[in-house]
Amino acid sequence: MEISQTPVSSRTHSPLASTETGGSDAAQVQPLYLEDMNVGDRWMSESREITADDVADFAILTGDNDPLHTEAGASSPFGEPVAHGLLGLSVLAGLSSQKPKVATLALVSIAEWQFEAPIFFGDVVRVCTEIEEIGQHGRRAGRVTWVRSLINQHGRVVQRGRFVSLVSTRARARRLSNIENEAPTDDTSSRGTLPAR
Repeated sequence: MEISQTPVSSRTHSPLASTETGGSDAAQVQPLYLEDMNVGDRWMSESREITADDVADFAILTGDNDPLHTEAGASSPFGEPVAHGLLGLSVLAGLSSQKPKVATLALVSIAEWQFEAPIFFGDVVRVCTEIEEIGQHGRRAGRVTWVRSLINQHGRVVQRGRFVSLVSTRARARRLSNIENEAPTDDTSSRGTLPAR
């Protein structure tokens, strides 16, 4: 499957497109809150090369030493070694956490994940993220469904599926900021001493 380069909405965010937080996505400092989001908003991440070292490190970290991910993978149906599918998913999570930066409270689920094509050593991938659904979750948070696709240098979608996360409202962020500002300062001078009796 190849992804269309046609924007799905007028609110598509590219590396040079401005966001509601001001400035460009490339220089986005403030996270997006629930109020900043609309169904159909879309972002394209920066790109990242998947290297043989990435695959070797992932194998050490996870203990997944399947021969598919080594030189022995040359005799597989793919004809060459391939990266771990979950390495691709992990890279997608990292790239999409930067484009856009979001005031995320929690990851709720990953659903309907499809591994559509192999990722080969040297492939350069990026992530297309689109908001599919927004719902309220209490008074100070929302439940956001994101459709995410991992795309290689040929424009082919190699993985895709849905992430659901809880996103903070500005009201919640302000409330937490006020609580922190009102908290008493820590008196370190009394540390290590017993209270008087």
